[in-house]
Amino acid sequence: MPNFRSIFSKSHTLRRTSTLSSASSNHGSTFHSHFTSSSNPCASSFSRRVDRNFSFLHGFWNCLGKKPTTPTWVDNSKSFSSEPDRESIEYDVVIVGAGPAGLSAAIRLKQMCREKNVDLSVCVVEKGAEVGAHILSGNIFEPRALDELLPQWKQQEAPISVPVSSDKFWLLTKNSAFSLPCPFNNEGNYVISLSELVRWMGVKAEDLGVEIYPGFAASEILYDANNKVVGIATNDMGLSKDGSKKENFQRGVEVKGRITLLAEGCRGSLSEKIIKKYGLRKKSNAQHQTYALGIKEVWEIDEEKHQPGTVVHTLGWPLDSKTYGGSFLYHMKNRQVSIGLVVALNYQNPFLNPYEEFQKLKHHPSIKSFLEGGRVIQFGARTLNEGGFQSIPYPAFPGGAIIGCSAGFLNVPKIKGTHTAMKSGMLAAEATFAVLNEGLDMEIYWEALRNSWIWEELYRARNYRPAFEHGLFPGLVVSALEHYILKGRYPFTLKHGTPDHQATNAAKLHSPIRYSQPDGVLSFDVPTSLHRSNTNHEHDQPPHLRLRDSKIPELVNLPVYAAPESRYCPARVYEYIPDEQNQLKLQINAQNCLHCKACDIKDPTQNIEWTVPEGGGGPGYSIM
Repeated sequence: MPNFRSIFSKSHTLRRTSTLSSASSNHGSTFHSHFTSSSNPCASSFSRRVDRNFSFLHGFWNCLGKKPTTPTWVDNSKSFSSEPDRESIEYDVVIVGAGPAGLSAAIRLKQMCREKNVDLSVCVVEKGAEVGAHILSGNIFEPRALDELLPQWKQQEAPISVPVSSDKFWLLTKNSAFSLPCPFNNEGNYVISLSELVRWMGVKAEDLGVEIYPGFAASEILYDANNKVVGIATNDMGLSKDGSKKENFQRGVEVKGRITLLAEGCRGSLSEKIIKKYGLRKKSNAQHQTYALGIKEVWEIDEEKHQPGTVVHTLGWPLDSKTYGGSFLYHMKNRQVSIGLVVALNYQNPFLNPYEEFQKLKHHPSIKSFLEGGRVIQFGARTLNEGGFQSIPYPAFPGGAIIGCSAGFLNVPKIKGTHTAMKSGMLAAEATFAVLNEGLDMEIYWEALRNSWIWEELYRARNYRPAFEHGLFPGLVVSALEHYILKGRYPFTLKHGTPDHQATNAAKLHSPIRYSQPDGVLSFDVPTSLHRSNTNHEHDQPPHLRLRDSKIPELVNLPVYAAPESRYCPARVYEYIPDEQNQLKLQINAQNCLHCKACDIKDPTQNIEWTVPEGGGGPGYSIM
């Protein structure tokens, strides 16, 4: 029988060397200090989880030195892996991703266990070094789902304390800002840090008995002989770039569940495989998903400029009229503001650089007046789903379901997806409970979604995003008609345009865009920003950014599209560097990766595949 204690304690010792100890370095000092600060209400839980995880067996089995028992539902005659030496552990429910959807599902499951006097084991596997480390959102939080999940959240000191006090909507030109009627109606909503909220939710989940294991990347779906999902496997640790085993090599682990819920966030790598394998878009007659890239900074500004709860959204400059997107400026607590630019990834000009557009934005007179005299605390980037109602795949599959942004429940005109992600997790939890205790089918999750306020809300908002397919001003006209007059009652549903990667034009149709050099005050170069993201990867590991054809970059991307991957990536992961013959060759700096997934989406030939690196790598967000 496997020695589970050995495998998990070794894995976390290895991970501690490559991730947690690095938090004390300059690169991760902000992240580390946040979690060890006595002012952080989650600090004691963080310490408790780290101590527990160094002996990971405690999280899976209650008795040290005891061999794990095998539940009656596990058929040991079936081989779930081609690697016979990979150890396995069983749970009732396995959840991949400790974000709003995954944690809401875990909490709701344990609540129902208490209500019904049933004991189900629930495990959450998270690839970030800590809960919240990979969570980024320019977040105006609508508490509707949280009111349902944890009604006493105010009394329980949730990090939700800044109500929206004013709501502004501007159309920017290069030097001016014109006020427009504000369509967002954020009364009753809050300005928050989503990474702070999910850490608080993680504590609540653990208090209910959920086992949360950060620093373990789910890299593979496990199937039984009938093609049913039976869990996930974490990736191997201690492999060098060439795939050879280092001295600290440790095999990944199979974490099996009677039900597996995928809550990986936007463009989840396992979720995308499941959608393709089971044809889930075709099953629900869904259109392709469309995406945007959000780039964000958190600043600390002068006290006299700080207006807690002030919310500003913009359209227009610096983006051209054919590129959908906009910016946000939210006044948080403690003299902090979050500022960001969201750029739809169906933009046409291959010379457009979203990172540089964001740097340009901060020099607009109406924006820089808030930022001057302040300092940047943190930087990050993440893609978000914008397909909405038309792009929701059938969310259930044999053995599990897809929840949250992996399925795409963002309400585009609201610019909000946290409340819908949380509700989807709660609905999936209730369906899971019924499946495990009443013998029902996971397809009841689909019916629950269609009868929920998620469905009603997204249906009413379904035509907003595709209205902008023909440009900014036609989109404003159609969306205004939809929002103010028809209120979602169009007799038809607009379709999305071409997939984002196909929208990229050949370089010969556009002129290069000249961007100004950063001034180091309002605008910054990529290395400076990366430092503020606390991004860290073990350098000597197999590349997690893989080319399906190594010749495509030099034969297609460079000559036809002028190397767009060197611009759409906000972390300068992709660079073309001359070789000995002075020929440009693609170099992939995987250690810079922010896990934003833009490359997986925007590459014109879909030649780049994003896969998970070693667990614990990537950004280390604390207030994003």
